[in-house]
Amino acid sequence: QVQLVESGGGLVQAGGSLRLSCAASGRTFGNYAMGWFRQAPGKEREFVAGISGSGIVSPYADSVKGRFTISRYNAKNTLYLQMNSLKPEDTAVYYCAAGLGYWTTQGWGDWGQGTQVTVSS
Repeated sequence: QVQLVESGGGLVQAGGSLRLSCAASGRTFGNYAMGWFRQAPGKEREFVAGISGSGIVSPYADSVKGRFTISRYNAKNTLYLQMNSLKPEDTAVYYCAAGLGYWTTQGWGDWGQGTQVTVSS
């Protein structure tokens, strides 16, 4: 089991940037994939970005391509999501998730508590 704690959310104007972090503990960080998901009010949780245990990035969700960048710093057990050119439709609770294996295609297990991102017009 892995414990995940997101941080870095907040209120930002459209066009601005935020950097989310997810601190992991439990399993050896570099051994499993990580991902970011988000959930807006009244909508289902959607995949945003994923990265393998060693940093191979999965295709981004179409809605964030060219604007968001996922990365990980395994030595610090930390996952990041750099969000640029934010839009109001990016407003959601953002969750990090730990994969069940090394690759993002192996499914998702533990989840963080989420961090709120609000983008104003």
